[in-house]
Amino acid sequence: MPEGGHSGSLTRDIGGIGEPVLIFGGPYSNRQATEALLRQARKLGIPPERIICTGDVVAYCAAPAETTAMIRDAGIHVVQGNCEISFGENADNCGCGFDEGSTCDRLSAQWFDYARRHLDKDAANWMASLPGQIRFEMAGRKLAVVHGTPASVNRFVFPSTSLRDKQTWITSTGCDGVICGHSGLPFTQEIEGLLWHNAGVIGMPANDGTQRTWFSLITPDRTDIRIEHMALTFDATAASAQMMREELPAEYAQTLSSGLWDNCDILPDAETAEQGQALSFEPFMWANVQAAAE
Repeated sequence: MPEGGHSGSLTRDIGGIGEPVLIFGGPYSNRQATEALLRQARKLGIPPERIICTGDVVAYCAAPAETTAMIRDAGIHVVQGNCEISFGENADNCGCGFDEGSTCDRLSAQWFDYARRHLDKDAANWMASLPGQIRFEMAGRKLAVVHGTPASVNRFVFPSTSLRDKQTWITSTGCDGVICGHSGLPFTQEIEGLLWHNAGVIGMPANDGTQRTWFSLITPDRTDIRIEHMALTFDATAASAQMMREELPAEYAQTLSSGLWDNCDILPDAETAEQGQALSFEPFMWANVQAAAE
């Protein structure tokens, strides 16, 4: 599946939501991070019907079957990412959109083969059944949750990606905002009143030199919406050691410990220059200008 690969055709509308929604991406076969995320959701009082995963339940780490089972048993909403498409279709690669011959492309063959050997047919069928897009409404705004972009499941989108392109992708959904995953970096941007939000991933650090990973809370505040990027801590040492025992790529096991990606092949220059800079976020208030004017 080259970059620009298809998104799942099924769209699931979960209706209007008047309470906080927890969004996260990329469990990446990381059992320790998934356990930590589900504990955090319970601590925050967020029930399964208000939790959405942006896909890639299975990828780099050493517990594909266990992580999939935890996500399924939790009863949360899951968007179909490129990995779910690939495992669901019994493809021969992850469809991540890595350039052929790149370091990521080479290493992905190792973890993909490992994961495929550990996932059963029932798990693959579940992945194949997932929607390519989830929609909900909050504070008078409509939001579409996808993996990469509404048209391309494996398109990498970063803060420096063209605002015009983001605006076009949002407009194509008929919604007021898009929530996505895939790229591994959390960020939020408002573009002429429209929203582009990436909650980040929980299975791997965000290349900022810390072991933290990221999820987000989206909360209605009368006519506005508050967006909070939340750091997640988990037993990265145990997750890394498990990868080494299973002889998965040492480069990714080291990333869990160092917080730095082994390479920046997928990153634009702007994001590459920020490697190792610890992320921090203030709550972002997405104001409903139209409602305020009425």
